[in-house]
Amino acid sequence: MTTVGLIGSGNIGGTLARLAVAAGYEVVLSNSRGPETLTELVDELGQHASAGMAQDAAQVGDLVVVSVPLKAYRAVPVEPLAGKVVIDTNNYYTERDGNFPELDSGEVTSSELLQRHLPDARVVKVFNNIFFKHLASLARPSGAADRSALAIAGDDAAAKSEVTEFLDRIGYDAVDVGPLAEGWRYQPDTPAYGTLYSADPTNWEHPKRGDADTLRALLAAAIR
Repeated sequence: MTTVGLIGSGNIGGTLARLAVAAGYEVVLSNSRGPETLTELVDELGQHASAGMAQDAAQVGDLVVVSVPLKAYRAVPVEPLAGKVVIDTNNYYTERDGNFPELDSGEVTSSELLQRHLPDARVVKVFNNIFFKHLASLARPSGAADRSALAIAGDDAAAKSEVTEFLDRIGYDAVDVGPLAEGWRYQPDTPAYGTLYSADPTNWEHPKRGDADTLRALLAAAIR
């Protein structure tokens, strides 16, 4: 049974843990405050979930999700992630993260920063453009007519294939955007960010299907 390690277990990380357990994965959760703060979530998820430190989640995860504020990306363990597929859910928010000149200039994307920090890992960007409540409620079985799609970007084709399989198992199709450098196409303030999955752009409490064709069109419409 594949184990999903989660470095960061907030809104997106916690939602992914629930979807992963429902899909038959084992999960190891972690956050910056310590495993004792995750007891309630672990109890909710049951016997296929446990909590530890970030190092533990990185070490035991066959697939590892990094869902921490961008300003904390340098705290992600490096050595235990060598060779592993790492899912990056992050976004760059200056009001939270401060300013990164290389991101402000467009020199790199936020996922490329994580890839530089984890030179031997295989980073794939996904889950950053969907509200966590929509992520929880829009999951559908493979082949369902009302299935939604999520954008993925990465520099390693095999890693993207593994992430596509993970998405399929937890309830989503994948749209491959290309290398990590193209991840800007679904970052904040682009057409594909957020409202694709919302029935009302002013009230994100009501989800709607975000199909693959619509997602592709919005990605193509992005202007840098």
